[in-house]
Amino acid sequence: MIAVITGDIINSENSNSEIWLDSLKKILMNWGKTPEKWEVYRGDEFQIKCDIDEVFKIFLAIKSLIKCNESLDVRMAIGIGEENFSSEKITESNGSAYVNSGRLLNDIKSDGKTLAIKTPKDSVDQDLNIVFKWSSIDFDSWTPAVAEIIHIFIMNSGITQEDIAKKLNITQSSVSQRLKRANLDLITETDKYFRKKIAEL
Repeated sequence: MIAVITGDIINSENSNSEIWLDSLKKILMNWGKTPEKWEVYRGDEFQIKCDIDEVFKIFLAIKSLIKCNESLDVRMAIGIGEENFSSEKITESNGSAYVNSGRLLNDIKSDGKTLAIKTPKDSVDQDLNIVFKWSSIDFDSWTPAVAEIIHIFIMNSGITQEDIAKKLNITQSSVSQRLKRANLDLITETDKYFRKKIAEL
């Protein structure tokens, strides 16, 4: 099984794409080459194929990157399933992972959600989507300052608060306060719970 994230940038029509597009493409390069592994299309939509154990980290990385811009947010649908055909372009590949992700994005657009998951197992979907509803209350309310610090933390494994403080030229106590506002402990617990539930598939 593989994971596919299909997403779109919220409020992109009211912002200059130069603000976020290059940054989004740059971060997606961390997980493979375009257009086989990921692609940005229709101006503000994107899709990325990844390993199941990486998908929650990738979601957090993209979410925190986009939330660094005060006027923007991002909606993402995670599909987990099979890949029946792998094309040179991800948008031409197919299988249940792609179908689950693409259809789910349309559903959450109408529901006003920003994150949901569809797997081959309904009980896993039910449990994870309840967790995502609660977690998204925090994720969606990240300020640019909090999003920036979460993004650095996610993208730099093993980085210390002191390292982040030097990088941002702020005090270590400011880093600690921002991480607390971002509910870093909740993010870590959610990641562990996500991995536990996915292991049931």
